[in-house]
Amino acid sequence: MLINLFKTLKDTGVPCTLRELLDLIKALEHQIAFANINDFYYLSRSVLVKDEKHYDKFDRAFDIYFKGLETLDDVIQAMIPDEWLRKEFEKFLTEEELKKIKTMGGLEKLLEEFKKRLEEQKDKHEGGNKWVGTAGTSPYGNDGVNPEGIRVGGEGKQNKAVKVWQQRDYRNLDDSIELGTRNIKIALRRLRKFVRESRDDEFDLDGTIKSTAKNAGLLDIKMIPEKTNAVKVLVLFDVGGSMDPHVKVCEELFSACKTEFKNLEYFYFHNFIYETVWKDNRRRHNERMQTLDILHKYSSDYKIIFVGDATMAPYEITNAGGSIEHWNEEPGSLWMKKIFNNYERLIWLNPVPEDHWDYSASIDLSRSLIENQMYPLTLKGLEDGMSFLTK
Repeated sequence: MLINLFKTLKDTGVPCTLRELLDLIKALEHQIAFANINDFYYLSRSVLVKDEKHYDKFDRAFDIYFKGLETLDDVIQAMIPDEWLRKEFEKFLTEEELKKIKTMGGLEKLLEEFKKRLEEQKDKHEGGNKWVGTAGTSPYGNDGVNPEGIRVGGEGKQNKAVKVWQQRDYRNLDDSIELGTRNIKIALRRLRKFVRESRDDEFDLDGTIKSTAKNAGLLDIKMIPEKTNAVKVLVLFDVGGSMDPHVKVCEELFSACKTEFKNLEYFYFHNFIYETVWKDNRRRHNERMQTLDILHKYSSDYKIIFVGDATMAPYEITNAGGSIEHWNEEPGSLWMKKIFNNYERLIWLNPVPEDHWDYSASIDLSRSLIENQMYPLTLKGLEDGMSFLTK
């Protein structure tokens, strides 16, 4: 059963390994999931899937293997243990229903007949009183009228069934979707550099064992500073104009960054980077910071993240006086080169779909200035960007 499930997962693109399959078998041997298909679903997903972006592929594979079939022949091939079926039935039966089932010779007889008819039946069936199908009086199928039945699929419009065996729907997770705050946090966690600089202490197990051993077995508890993420991040957000449609995703990114990074600095700019940036959009005309001061204040080990659509007239990047808001003495391209050369790692996150980039001269120009380290503002793009920053 599990070998075929494993093969189905591989065929649908879930990158599970043989080691994970063995872990699942071990978990089942210890009855972590027993006689409950829902428990088995969550157990197998937690063991076999190591990245949330593959949940949708796993759900499709699970559906194909167990439920998404024109016939139910593969249910028999899956060799579902009798004990599983029996316990599932018994959970939903009242004393009155157990008495009714005795009219067919008891629960054992019901299960035996169910398997026998699945083996005999080759086609879809509707109506009638024997085969597994719909709208009939057979005790096996869906939308029929037998009170002691096993419902297979559907929602069951008439009588209560002993067991519901139906398709399940799950919310899709895909690495091409625009981000939500939770998904952003998960992706940002790839950018980590742990050091023991915290004022809070945590229990040092290894140190306690060594110290206790040296102390002739007398317990000697050791504490060490707690590990904290020491990575330093500087984010520069493009605001206004063509960025207005992307405000929501930028707010989500900003919120996630503030949660995940202890050492975070941020500034705003419009369209492209020039000689000044600002902290407060409401006071941007009066309170600005010189870009040159940023180069001096924040050390080269800061990770630089530009967030913007890079959509503008090319002269706004290449020409002095190209800014649409003020006269810039030096072109934006020169300032970008200064920043790029000053920091070890720099990326640009772009909310515009990647397949549109080739149609914009300004996006192509911006990419060339940062040696193509531009990534789409999707889950996959953010993961790739964080991976580059950690190198």
